[in-house]
Amino acid sequence: MKKISISYLLTAMFLLGIAFISNAQETEAPMWESIVLTPDNTKLKVLSENMRAHNQKYHKEGPHKATVYNISSGPDIGKIVWMMGPLKYAHLDSRPAEGGHDEDWRDNIMAYVKKMQHGEYWKGDVKLSNTDMLTDDPSDYPIQFIRYWEVNLEHSHNVEAMLTLISKTIKAMDGNNAWGVYYNQFRQGTKIGRHIATVGFSKNWAEFDEAPRFKKTFFSVHGEDKWDAFLRNMDQVMDNSWDEIWVYDKNMSGD
Repeated sequence: MKKISISYLLTAMFLLGIAFISNAQETEAPMWESIVLTPDNTKLKVLSENMRAHNQKYHKEGPHKATVYNISSGPDIGKIVWMMGPLKYAHLDSRPAEGGHDEDWRDNIMAYVKKMQHGEYWKGDVKLSNTDMLTDDPSDYPIQFIRYWEVNLEHSHNVEAMLTLISKTIKAMDGNNAWGVYYNQFRQGTKIGRHIATVGFSKNWAEFDEAPRFKKTFFSVHGEDKWDAFLRNMDQVMDNSWDEIWVYDKNMSGD
């Protein structure tokens, strides 16, 4: 099979509206389906109970397992992320639908939700990510630091190079630095801009008090003289970025 670079596919995604991943990950990259829900804050208790019951009954295990996070910072604070996976597209053909699933979602979930948005599929980059230390239990790393990236079309060919610099730096840092790169599989355009998400996984909030080590490690790995160029190139490659913190909700996940 002809090898296809991330750079080429990024350009194709913008021009043609197709998904992008590297050829090396076609059979092994994990993928998740996610949606963002705006809850009716006057019915949070009922929604929480119903969400737990729904996920326990229909999304307990396997590729259809559901995990729920509360967004605690950023522009979507107060909203809920419902995530299913890891899975492949083929698993969507057998996703729960019959046997009362759709009716339960309609009557017991959506009745207590004001808005549903950002229905997306995110595929991980196995090569760049540093996620070997993660387990199947989300409670081991219950806090996720999400950084969304909006890619500049003109400079999209440099995305892989910039992410590689970041990846090599994080992998060289002391300690346990769980970090992942995820690509939005369908066209987002320039107004939405949720093209790439990088995710830092934390065991507790105290980790955010630790002194940053990225810059110092970057100097060691790539050379101090490369730092300014790295910042300039990131500004060219990425038009915009913003952060969110997600906190795992064990109760609503139905675990």
